[in-house]
Amino acid sequence: MILAVTLDPGSPMPPSALDPQFLSYPLRPLADAALSRARQLGVSHADFRLERVRSASWRLRDARPAGSSDTVQLGFAVRVLLDGAWGFAAGVDLTPEAAAAVAEQAVAVARLSGGISRAAGSAERVELAPEPVYPAAEWVSAYELNPFDVPDAEKTGLLADWSSRLLAADGVSHVSAAVLTVQENKFYADTAGTVTTQQRVRLHPWLEATSVDERTGAFDSMRTIAPPAGRGWEYLRGTGWDWDAELAELPELLAQKMRAPSVAAGRYDLVIDPSNLWLTIHESIGHATELDRALGYEAAYAGTSFATFDQLGSLKYGSELMHVTGDRTAEHGLATIGYDDEGVATQSWDLIRDGVLVGYQLDRPMARLKGFGRSNGCAYADSPAHVPVQRMANVSLQPAAGGPDTAGLVSQVENGLYIVGDRSWSIDMQRYNFQFTGQRAYAIRDGELAGQVKDFAYQATTTDFWGSMSAVGGPQTYVLGGAFNCGKAQPGQVAAVSHGCPSALFRQVNVLNTQQEAGH
Repeated sequence: MILAVTLDPGSPMPPSALDPQFLSYPLRPLADAALSRARQLGVSHADFRLERVRSASWRLRDARPAGSSDTVQLGFAVRVLLDGAWGFAAGVDLTPEAAAAVAEQAVAVARLSGGISRAAGSAERVELAPEPVYPAAEWVSAYELNPFDVPDAEKTGLLADWSSRLLAADGVSHVSAAVLTVQENKFYADTAGTVTTQQRVRLHPWLEATSVDERTGAFDSMRTIAPPAGRGWEYLRGTGWDWDAELAELPELLAQKMRAPSVAAGRYDLVIDPSNLWLTIHESIGHATELDRALGYEAAYAGTSFATFDQLGSLKYGSELMHVTGDRTAEHGLATIGYDDEGVATQSWDLIRDGVLVGYQLDRPMARLKGFGRSNGCAYADSPAHVPVQRMANVSLQPAAGGPDTAGLVSQVENGLYIVGDRSWSIDMQRYNFQFTGQRAYAIRDGELAGQVKDFAYQATTTDFWGSMSAVGGPQTYVLGGAFNCGKAQPGQVAAVSHGCPSALFRQVNVLNTQQEAGH
């Protein structure tokens, strides 16, 4: 259902401008044909979405090219609501006749699915929470230089230079490097009269150095902790991250890790850096507060949620210091957009306030089903061939106004660990029992860092972990982390999402020695 096309790079466009090539597609005629035909067939709602998603990557191994890709998905989708049942269909032929035919297919699907539901005795009807109409809205994400306007030679040349710097350092045996880039354009129109045209750019650069002890055969690796970001190529030129500083310290950090002793299992106070804590937020809060999971509508892919709807307003999620927001408006956030895939203007709202569950992530059907006055804009489809589903916002732990820096948190610990960077993780199907590792960890003795340890993982239940949070860092420690590859739904969809957080202190968390656990 996806058409691959070749794009004319043309001349670079201003960062605040919508791509003229995308605007040259017959957006309005296609939408008019599809929505008019859906109305004729008696639907109560219909929406049309045309997308072009360009994704490219460059990969190097030991400063030499190891692969690249540049692909485009182009197509459109029609979704309808008929007698309380959804229908969906997609196409790639950009003609009004094809758009009308796809609308007919969507209506046929709605009739079939509605008939099946009624035959099964289901009385549940899909209804949409109300939303204002936005008749001609445009939105472009915050970036300065579109990575697709940068010559490929500069991209591979920069990665090769960075890789060579690492390879020149003592103890670095191999280096992998990559940068992933995406430009996503969407045009949306519905029968209520909303019309939105949007463009966002994001990228994920990373390098990983590996050290091999030729005498013993021991090896380990360390990856950059620079997060993926809703930025342009300026990010790799030093806007928003000090790449030179991180690359300069990486070889010595890896050498320290190779020499580090194995951690002693036990209970420790943990100071967790934002480069690690973002992933714990994603798994234990982000997914757990998706309302479709909490209600059991999403169960087949990675489970449901312990944070069930009957506990809204009463579930003690964590300590009173805990303030977590859902936000689809954060500058440079990977889940940031102007309007979602149901025509809802995006917002910021509380999920957890003073440690208590007070909100969920919603799309329009879920919001209406449980009596919320409005969706908070969490509908998203990763492809023109996929139906929108409820997806995660930028879910973030807020810093403490006037709170300490990371050194100030470390100074409060007698015996503990300072954990930096994400690595492996696991969590159960209810988003409750989990364990996480990291890129590196430092022993803390009497308020001071005392060198790296390795083979560590911290383990807890969600409520015990967040309940043990005794101090939250100030705004100066806040970093917006995230990932390109959050999975959900069947057929599976992938979305990019950011999670901001400060450094934070957690008391008496169970720490495993992963080498010892591997033998069990």
